[in-house]
Amino acid sequence: MSVYTNVSPHELNDFLENYSLGQLHQFTGISDGIENTNYFVTTSKGQFVLTIFEQLTSKELPYFLKLMAFFAETGIPTAHPISDNQGHYINTLNGKPAALVKRLNGASVDIANTEQCQAVGIQLARMHVASQQFSMSREASRNERWRNQTAELVMPKLNEDEQMLLRQELDYLKAKKVDDLHVSVIHADLFRDNVLFIECELTGIIDFYYAYNGFSIYDIAVTVNDWCTTEDKKRDKENMIALLSAYQTVRQIDQGERNAWCYFLRLAALRFWLSRLQDKYFPRGGEITHTKNPDRFKAIIQEHLKNEDEMMNIWDFC
Repeated sequence: MSVYTNVSPHELNDFLENYSLGQLHQFTGISDGIENTNYFVTTSKGQFVLTIFEQLTSKELPYFLKLMAFFAETGIPTAHPISDNQGHYINTLNGKPAALVKRLNGASVDIANTEQCQAVGIQLARMHVASQQFSMSREASRNERWRNQTAELVMPKLNEDEQMLLRQELDYLKAKKVDDLHVSVIHADLFRDNVLFIECELTGIIDFYYAYNGFSIYDIAVTVNDWCTTEDKKRDKENMIALLSAYQTVRQIDQGERNAWCYFLRLAALRFWLSRLQDKYFPRGGEITHTKNPDRFKAIIQEHLKNEDEMMNIWDFC
């Protein structure tokens, strides 16, 4: 949620004339995240988040905004988009598509406990189940073609060991095909900085702009790779068991998904290693920018390679 597009008070006031949100009091740029420009906006009628979309087009955005509205109206704690005076979620600001959503209470956590992981597992499963009734569909943007193109782009920047690891993972994924697994709308980026808590109460799930219709087990793997990979291996195992067990109180993870668990853990880790390498070596300019260290996901890939049996054995406890 970096700031690539600067907005003046005058420009924001003109934008807000499309809405019935009262007078602008203040706004400030948000530095977390990396994809879009985001501002906290406070008006006389409440607090909101303004997103200016740097990559997505107006034609692509209805899927995400309607999905957020659908989940919020289903009772899942997501930020409901704000419609303008004509009932539209999408407008234009500084020549780019923009939208306002309700600002949720709470803050992200740096180190998760088992209660928080349980809450994440439950809400993730609720999203996967509820989304069976969502009428829209979208394919992944970070797909095999994207992986191969990004790998080719960053490969010359890597050292010999990193190049070997990257080629190994690409070959592994290419050789192993999976299908006939549970499909739902997936968040695809449910990291700790995209979940809000007040103590152990989950108050918000945000940033759905990578969501698409895909394998539910991949979404779980993305989530576990962030929430349950620290230097404290004992806590990581406890958190993983808590998250997976809580998920299954809503939707059972079947045997086919369990058999493919290590594949999806490695796929998810590679996806974020590649995107962070791209951001590191080919950064976009902006007033406030935030990039994340790709080495964390390189280490996660290496851990999965060393501990495949242990990762498969996790199902004995869930």
